[in-house]
Amino acid sequence: MTGKTVLSAETRRLGRRALMPIALGYAVAVCGLAQAWLLARLVAGLLGYPTGGWLDLAGAGALMLLAAGLTAAQEIAQSASGRAARAHLRAQAFSRLLALGPADQRAAGEKATLVVERIEALDGYFSKWQPAAALALLVPITIILVLGAIDWVSASVLLVMGLLVPIGMAVAGIGAAMASKRQFEALGKLSGRFTDRVRGIPTLVLFNRAEDEARALSASAEELRRRTMKVLRIAFLSSGILELLAAFTLAYLAWRHGALLGNHHPNPVAALWCILLVPAFFQPLRNFSGAYHEAQSARGAAAELAPLLAEAPPEDGLALAEVPPRVAVVFNAVKLAYAADRPPALDGLTFSVTAGETVLLAGASGSGKSSTLALLLGFRRADAGRVAINGGDVARLRPAELRRMSAYVGQKPHIFAGSISDNILMARPEADRAAVLAAAEAAQVMEFAAELPRGLDTMVGEGGFGLSGGQAQRVALARAFLRDAPLVLLDEPTASLDPGTEELVLEAIRTLCLGRTAIIATHSAAALRGLPGRLVTLEAGRAINRRMAGD
Repeated sequence: MTGKTVLSAETRRLGRRALMPIALGYAVAVCGLAQAWLLARLVAGLLGYPTGGWLDLAGAGALMLLAAGLTAAQEIAQSASGRAARAHLRAQAFSRLLALGPADQRAAGEKATLVVERIEALDGYFSKWQPAAALALLVPITIILVLGAIDWVSASVLLVMGLLVPIGMAVAGIGAAMASKRQFEALGKLSGRFTDRVRGIPTLVLFNRAEDEARALSASAEELRRRTMKVLRIAFLSSGILELLAAFTLAYLAWRHGALLGNHHPNPVAALWCILLVPAFFQPLRNFSGAYHEAQSARGAAAELAPLLAEAPPEDGLALAEVPPRVAVVFNAVKLAYAADRPPALDGLTFSVTAGETVLLAGASGSGKSSTLALLLGFRRADAGRVAINGGDVARLRPAELRRMSAYVGQKPHIFAGSISDNILMARPEADRAAVLAAAEAAQVMEFAAELPRGLDTMVGEGGFGLSGGQAQRVALARAFLRDAPLVLLDEPTASLDPGTEELVLEAIRTLCLGRTAIIATHSAAALRGLPGRLVTLEAGRAINRRMAGD
C-alpha cells in the first residue's frame, strides 16, 4: 500500500460527502458570475450608458447574500468531510496498532506521531484540496465557455493564462513535495524522540545524560525549523507566480476594454463583465494553489502512514465455535527470528504443558520467554516447527482466536484513566457488578480498594496515577480473573515489586492458576520458589532444563 492508495481509498469511501463541497463551491461561482453581470450593468449605467437600475442593484444584493450562505454551507461540508476522513483513518490506524500489539517494533513516540500528527496532516487533502482541485477545473472552464460566446479574445487570454498556472505550480510543486517529505521526516524524528525521552527522564537523570539529550533535541528542532522555512519559501514562490499572472491578465483586459470604452464600445456591459470576471477566474486557481501545499503535506503524511495500514495481521484462518474449557500446549522444534542479521529468538524450542498444569519459564533476558508468549497470543507466527493447542496447529487459527482463549498480564500493565472498576471491566465489558467484585477479591484488589473513599469506583489517572506498582499489578490480575480464560499467560508479573507486595501478588497468581493452564515467564527467585509447577529453563531460545519449581 502506498500513500496515494490510502488517499484514493478514503476518497472513494467518503462518496457523496466528498462531492458536496464541490457542488456548493460551484454554486457559489455561478452566483458570482451572475452578480458580476449585474454589477457590470450598474457600472455601465454610472458611465452614462442606458443600463442598470434598482432591480439590478437588488438582484446583486440578493446574489451576494445567497453566495454568503452557500459559502458557509461549503465550509461546513468541507469540515465535515475532513473530520470524517480523519476519524476513519485514525480508527483504522489505531486498530492496526492494537492488532499488531507487541509485534509492532515502532517506538511509542513514533506511534503517537502516526495516529495524531500524520492523520491531522491529511485533513487539508479532503477538506481543501479535493474541492479546490475540482473547482479549479470546473469554474475556469465555465467562465471561458460563457465568455467565449461574447468575446473570444478575452476568453483566449484567460485560457492561455489559466494554462500557465499549473505549469508554474508544477515547477514549484516538485520542490514543495520533496521539502514537505523531508519536513515530515524531521517532525516525526523530533516528535518520537521527544516523547520517548520524556518517558525516560528518570533514567536519563540517573545516568547523567539529561544535558546531552537536551542538545540532541535542540539539534532536531533546528533541523525541523530549517525544513519548515524551506517549505514556506517554496509556497510563497508558487503564490507569487499565480499573482503575477492574475495581475498581467487584469492589466491587459483593462487596457484593451478601457481603450474600447473610450471609443464608444459596442457592448460596454460585456466589456466591464470581462474585467470583473478576472478575479472570479483566478480565485479557484488561487484556492487550488493554497491547497496544493496541503496536498503535498498530506501525501507525505500518507506515505508515512501507508506501511502501518498495510500491516494488518492476516485474518484468514479458523474461528472457534466456542472457547475450550481446558487447553494443552505443545511447542515442537519452534524457531522464530525477528531479523536476518540477529540471532533467532527461538531456536528449536520444545516443551509441553498439560491441561491445568503451571509451567514457569525461567532464563536470562533475551532467552526467548516473551517470544514464547507472543506466539501463544497470536502476535507472531513461528518461522519453523509447530505450536499446538489441544492438538491443533495454532497457525490454522485466526490470531484473534488465540487471544480469546487467553488471559495475559504483562510486566507493566497499563491502567487507563477511569475508575478501578472500569479498568477491571475491560477484560469482559458485559460482566455484572458481582463478577467484578469477585475478581477484585480474588486478585487482592479489595485489600487496598476497601480503604479508598469510593472503593472500586475510585478514579485513577492515565497510566495508573494514584496507584502503586503492586496495586496496578493486582488490578491487571483482576482483569485476568474476570476474563476467566482457560490459558493464563504471565510475563514477569512480580518485577520491580517490594517483597511484601510481591507475596500478595504471588498469592493472587496461585489462585488464578488453579484449574487453568498457566505459562509464567519470570526470573524472580521468589516466584520460582513460591509458585507450584514445572520449571522450564530457556537459554538462547532453547529449553535446556525441565524440573519441578522449588527443587
